[in-house]
Amino acid sequence: MPRLISRIDTTPAPEPGFIGEGHTAVEVVRPTALAASDPFVLLMDDRLDIPVRRTIGGAHPHAGLETVTLILEGGLFDRDEGPMEAGDVVWMTAGRGIIHNEAVEAEGRTRILQLWIALPASDRNLPPRFQIIPRDRAPVIRRPGAEARLYSGASGATTSTTANRVPVTMIDLKLEPEAAFQQDLPASYNGFVYVIEGAVRVGGSTISAGQTGWFGPSDATDMVLEATEGGARLVLYAGEPTGERLIQHGPFVADSGAAINEHFRRFRAGEFVNMSRLRPTEPAHAALGG
Repeated sequence: MPRLISRIDTTPAPEPGFIGEGHTAVEVVRPTALAASDPFVLLMDDRLDIPVRRTIGGAHPHAGLETVTLILEGGLFDRDEGPMEAGDVVWMTAGRGIIHNEAVEAEGRTRILQLWIALPASDRNLPPRFQIIPRDRAPVIRRPGAEARLYSGASGATTSTTANRVPVTMIDLKLEPEAAFQQDLPASYNGFVYVIEGAVRVGGSTISAGQTGWFGPSDATDMVLEATEGGARLVLYAGEPTGERLIQHGPFVADSGAAINEHFRRFRAGEFVNMSRLRPTEPAHAALGG
């Protein structure tokens, strides 16, 4: 019995983004039902069309979560992370507090997915760190008509070396028409499929571009993703729920209003670490995701 999709959500139309002219964004996963989406808090699909290279965004804090930034198309230049191209990922563990994206520049058409993952309470006081996963260093699994780039966790005998804290499987999957890919997931994992192009069938459900297909913990660990006649590209996110109370406010995640207030107090007191003071974490010998 394959893993089944329990719910399909259609994303809203792109709206003007915070960067201003040339930026639209889609809130793919909203932080409105954290118990159901645990450990996932938010997923933004940002689209940039910047004709002349300029600085975008600005420095901002994070705490209590991990952020995962995947470049789908185009590229960015970040003073701390360096040049980022399509297929590159930055996996940041904010822990007890970090100042992120102090100097980012963009030019041309770029599309970015940024995911927020809640850290369990035991990890929210960790020192912040980040890891850069270049496209050509992420393991690739090839099957007939399928190419899966593994950024975290495991697929068959292939294991990612990403040093994330929350056990997560993350795969960027491209499928030719009617091609299929099998992925085994731990029974306890919660997660979703976000379709970027085309459409894919999962357990009898069809998920089209701009839709997410959600699945919960299940005795069925085998997930089969099969493209329809037009082929498909999707990103699979699956992870171990914290099982804890989660609260999100602005750029912070915690388990109570008092803990959120403490994040704000520490940020205003200058106790967060600037990302520019950190060096990227070296890949682990084995992934923490599974």
